[in-house]
Amino acid sequence: MGGRLKRINPAGIHAPTGYTHVVEVQPGRVAYISGQVAVNPAGQIVGEGDIVAQTRQVFENLKSALAELGTDFSSVVKINYYAVDVSRLAEIRAVRDEYLQGPPASTFVVVKGLVLPQFLVEVEAVVALPD
Repeated sequence: MGGRLKRINPAGIHAPTGYTHVVEVQPGRVAYISGQVAVNPAGQIVGEGDIVAQTRQVFENLKSALAELGTDFSSVVKINYYAVDVSRLAEIRAVRDEYLQGPPASTFVVVKGLVLPQFLVEVEAVVALPD
């Protein structure tokens, strides 16, 4: 998968921390994974009040979605984060780094709230798949 993705940080843009400015995808298919929240396979909310536990469940959900596509986190080209507290960014990134092999293009949005008040973070992904 690595040869199909080219991570680019243009000289005319500041050096990124924890993400890549541009990810070029060579020919193939693209999949979009809906925003994942801290709900386990049994439908229960995980880690109420615990950003690390919630982020880990979110990434486990993403891992399951990727496996269903026949791939892993190396195929992720873009991630969008939605979180209720920007001061928790370092904790979210620490969990993310346990899963990702290279920083994708990404956006981090601070929101007033998510679909349920117990949720602290939601993450969606764009994935590049081979033909």
